[in-house]
Amino acid sequence: MPIDESRPFLPVRIAALTVSDTRTLADDRSGDTLAQRIEGAGHILAARQIVRDEVDAIVARLHAWIDDPAVDCIVTTGGTGVTGRDVTPEALARVWDKEIPGFGELFRWLSYATIGTSTIQSRATAGVARGTYIFALPGSTGAVKDAWDGLLATQLDSRHRPCNFVELMPRLMER
Repeated sequence: MPIDESRPFLPVRIAALTVSDTRTLADDRSGDTLAQRIEGAGHILAARQIVRDEVDAIVARLHAWIDDPAVDCIVTTGGTGVTGRDVTPEALARVWDKEIPGFGELFRWLSYATIGTSTIQSRATAGVARGTYIFALPGSTGAVKDAWDGLLATQLDSRHRPCNFVELMPRLMER
């Protein structure tokens, strides 16, 4: 998957949301990993926050960032499993206009190489809400690395060929 160095790199303003009942900024390793990868790739960490595994709290934070012109993209970590408190996919379904089913499918395919059949427990997903991309990753640092390194690093790079999410951003609100 080639990077076309003749094209300009366009930094994306990305908000990072950790969904957890127990983590704080002091011990949020997956959030730290995500923030490091965002900034390391040359993007802008537009915001970072932790919210509890509660649909209404997640939805409220997503709506606030979706409506914020300083945020182009939201990446969440946590809450994508199958237990009763894992509600991130349900929250995303309440805000997005379009689902991107291939994201979760490809994430699980990549994750299979790392954790084998345990990847089936992940409900990683993505969508677009009012012109803002939203990607939901599992809460482990390994999952964040798999998703960023295997998917998001290239799809959020405006130089990636043959196509990428960034070049579609101006057209996300078309009707």
